[in-house]
Amino acid sequence: MKISTTNAEHYTWGGSCDGWHLLKSPTLGVIQEKMPPGSSEQMHYHEHAQQLFFILEGVATFESDAFVYTVTKGEAFHIMPGKKHRILNDGLSDLEFLVISEPHSHGDRVDLK
Repeated sequence: MKISTTNAEHYTWGGSCDGWHLLKSPTLGVIQEKMPPGSSEQMHYHEHAQQLFFILEGVATFESDAFVYTVTKGEAFHIMPGKKHRILNDGLSDLEFLVISEPHSHGDRVDLK
């Protein structure tokens, strides 16, 4: 089946960010997301899911375990289960990326304050 942002299940988060479920199964999740400049997510971790963020456009900033990482177009960032992390768009243009989660990460997220 052909899947894109035009026919995938869409959702919004963080007030201004978009996500599309390209694949939503119990063992694997693939989401395409778009974050406008200045947006970020809350620090969190996943109890069971590992995640791979692959940057399609823009520059992502990741905070994980008190370190800051910059990841650019064509690069990826891997998060193991239990690792605290968040993604930020500190750039001047939209940040677009894929999030690949194994198993799927919905219902597995623990938000931190």
